[in-house]
Amino acid sequence: MESISAVVLAGGEGMRLRPLTQNRPKPMLPAATTPILEHVFDQLLDAGVTNITVVVGYKRNRVQAHFGSTYKNVPLTYVTQEQQLGSGHALLAAEAEVDGPLLVVNGDQLVESRIISDVLEAHANADAAATLGLLNRADVDEYGGVILEGGTVTEIIENPQDDRSYRFNAGVYAFETQIFDAIRAAEPRAGEQSLIDGICELIESDSEVRGIVSEGFWVDATYPWDLLDVSFDLFEAGLIDGSQRDRSNSSTTVHESAVIREPVVIAPDCEIGAGAVVGPYVCLGENTTVGSNAVVEQSVIDADTRIGAGATVVDCVTGVGVTIGNGTTIPGGPGDVRVGNRVFEDEDLGALLADRVEDQGGCAYVPGAIVGSDTVVEAGTTVRGTLSEGMEVRS
Repeated sequence: MESISAVVLAGGEGMRLRPLTQNRPKPMLPAATTPILEHVFDQLLDAGVTNITVVVGYKRNRVQAHFGSTYKNVPLTYVTQEQQLGSGHALLAAEAEVDGPLLVVNGDQLVESRIISDVLEAHANADAAATLGLLNRADVDEYGGVILEGGTVTEIIENPQDDRSYRFNAGVYAFETQIFDAIRAAEPRAGEQSLIDGICELIESDSEVRGIVSEGFWVDATYPWDLLDVSFDLFEAGLIDGSQRDRSNSSTTVHESAVIREPVVIAPDCEIGAGAVVGPYVCLGENTTVGSNAVVEQSVIDADTRIGAGATVVDCVTGVGVTIGNGTTIPGGPGDVRVGNRVFEDEDLGALLADRVEDQGGCAYVPGAIVGSDTVVEAGTTVRGTLSEGMEVRS
């Protein structure tokens, strides 16, 4: 492939990640201390991509305001998917920006550059309409299974239930421009145009669709507590630096009596008070304060959050601008989490506190608690279950 454009599909909300996606799209949720989409851009650049088109939709201003017109000197072109009517529909929105072979990735999944490079190389060496990045993983029932015969993709099943040997669809694709006509030719389902259906249309029309099995890193967040696993996996894969190196030269202040247990990543302008213990597996977003003698473990704490003196915060995910008051206890999971009418049992979630939750201190959280945006939790309250946004919760 002499020249290639990368199209990043970043228009979706991520409904199952609510309440975190109430005010921003899923690609802007934190993977460690930076948005998922920023990690995606970094991996594209590592793979040599120099031209990126971003398909935005839900809360698109959050994406465009954060990144602007360039990322690390690489130009970003934005196109808008006015209605979110499927991944194929999203790619069609970018058609006018593409005049040759293209790379397509999801903007809300973390994919290592090795997978991207493997797909680009395989497509460059094949006379194919499409090349798919594949992995050897067991969870094909959640993300789609691919039947690969001698390097050729013969079938794609979105939710395979049989015992055939499936490869995992990593959501990294190289296409020739005929993919656009294939998407249009595929029959919409429930009013949506699927990228997978477009690929299946290529297969049915006897176009060559190839697959390359890679061993690169891949991780996704489906539910809010999955952000804990995302940060853990990033630490374990070495894709983020959890060491204390050079922290003394940053704008963060760590009291001499505070204890940092690696791996930990701390964004700029944080303050960690006397006797506080932070880590392991903790991500502190910008301008976060951890009060004296507080304990924070295995948590993703987003920007502008205040953790009070003597608080205990374990297995916790926060939105931005959260206050956790003095002496509050979030002891960690496992616990049962209710999302709509579905209950997830024994999830390692101490609590999820969405944007601007105000905990007034001395509260106790039953594992699995979810607190909606702008809710005020009165001092001394025991919090359990799911609380809607904008509530005032009294003890």
